[in-house]
Amino acid sequence: LRRMGERAVPGFKTTGSKWLLPVSDFMGLPLDQVNFLACQLFALGAAFWFRLYLSPNHTSPLVRHAVATLVGFFFLIFCFGWYSAHILTVVAANYLIIIKANINNVHQYSMLTAMGYLTVCHVSRAFIFNYGILSTDFSGPLMIVTQKITTLAFQLHDGKKERMQMHANSHTYTLILVRPSLIEYLSYNLNFLSVLVGPCSNYKDYIDFIEGRHISTRLRQHSGTCNGQNGYGKTPEPSPLKAVCQKLLICCGCMLFFLIVTRSLPITYNVDPLFVSEAPFITRLTYAFLSIQAARPKFYFAWTLADAVNNAAGYGFLGMDENGKPSWDLICNLNILGIEAATSFKTFIDNWNIQTGIWLKTVCYDRAPNHKLALTFMLSALWHGVYPGYYFTFITAIPITIAARAIRKSVRHCFLGSRGLKLGYDVLTWAATHLTICYTVMPFLLLAVEPTLVYYRSMYFHVHIISILAAIALHQKHKPREPSATTKTFSSASSSSISSSCSAQCQPAHSNNNDKVH
Repeated sequence: LRRMGERAVPGFKTTGSKWLLPVSDFMGLPLDQVNFLACQLFALGAAFWFRLYLSPNHTSPLVRHAVATLVGFFFLIFCFGWYSAHILTVVAANYLIIIKANINNVHQYSMLTAMGYLTVCHVSRAFIFNYGILSTDFSGPLMIVTQKITTLAFQLHDGKKERMQMHANSHTYTLILVRPSLIEYLSYNLNFLSVLVGPCSNYKDYIDFIEGRHISTRLRQHSGTCNGQNGYGKTPEPSPLKAVCQKLLICCGCMLFFLIVTRSLPITYNVDPLFVSEAPFITRLTYAFLSIQAARPKFYFAWTLADAVNNAAGYGFLGMDENGKPSWDLICNLNILGIEAATSFKTFIDNWNIQTGIWLKTVCYDRAPNHKLALTFMLSALWHGVYPGYYFTFITAIPITIAARAIRKSVRHCFLGSRGLKLGYDVLTWAATHLTICYTVMPFLLLAVEPTLVYYRSMYFHVHIISILAAIALHQKHKPREPSATTKTFSSASSSSISSSCSAQCQPAHSNNNDKVH
């Protein structure tokens, strides 16, 4: 989506439905955003209906697959009109690859096709359609479909190679041993629960959900703690209603924050010529920090609403937590508390867009023979798009990540001697982390080269200089970590790590792009 809250510029043309044009005019929001919000709210109601009236207890998987797919297809047509043909094209092309390609190469063909088509669409929007300003943005759903297609292909490839040591332990459950049927494949990629915003989830988890095994399987895993000596046998399936209501409350809070605060702190003011030339450095730094903080709630809103939609349909059950209460955080895409309280660059990354982090780890970081960090950041940039700002952000993140690791390893132990020192260290690292994040992601929102350079010059490139010097100075002091440790850079790949990062977040007691939603 374009920046939430921006009025439609003159000349903007939507290819989606115009039924809600009066609502768009009344609210002062672009029509494509109104269509998106309408579909997500409709999806929320449809998800409850799907769980209650198309329950797997009395509805066949074929019917559930068909309904989920048809409603998702309607959403695409409603929001994007003929632009939805791009999404359907890449889905159809990759199904041919899935069923025809040699299993040893299916993941490579799928990745090249999906990422290649996505990149072509990104290029056309950025350089042919004037940075996407004058046309509906269909790239968000295409990005989600790309993740799903490649996830399925890699898991299918690994399923035939399950004896390989790389996947012998941690990924066994996600492996796919049989090529999916057409209806299963379409349902996984185009279902109305995740076709617009995601998140991407494992194919086997989704099939278990459609066929009615999703909750029972995870309850059985916790049978020793579910209900005394009788365990799973007497435990009714938990309702997602409480989790959905909690997440909807968070959405309401994020929307209010956006309407009241975010609109008053525009990102573009950071590169306003008068502001840059006259405001002192500390003022510019403070405004940059506040404007980036204020920009997050629109992402929180979209991802949390998407999570609530999936939960309302009965999808996303993780299991019983340590207190014996149901957790609906299996496909949780962010941990707001973990983000806002992050005291390291890595912690922030691990709690932001979690499912995309898992995808990057699975298809790139775990498999790259060398330069894992650089290749993963570059794949992330390419997946997001071709706007120069994305590449400024992800290239800048490489030395920052290396420096942050080295600094933490060098000095953290010096502050663990007392509670006061530890508190001081946490406060200092919190401020450093969020100021660094602000500096790093600013180009991601500015998009173009010129405003990015204006911003970096106004900040005197200080984070670049500090991180590069720190990385060089501390490089000789510590040997590189072993692969078994560094693979945690994009952690949250296992269900246990998702549980620890998300379970606190998605409870209201604790609080649970680019202007797309990805």
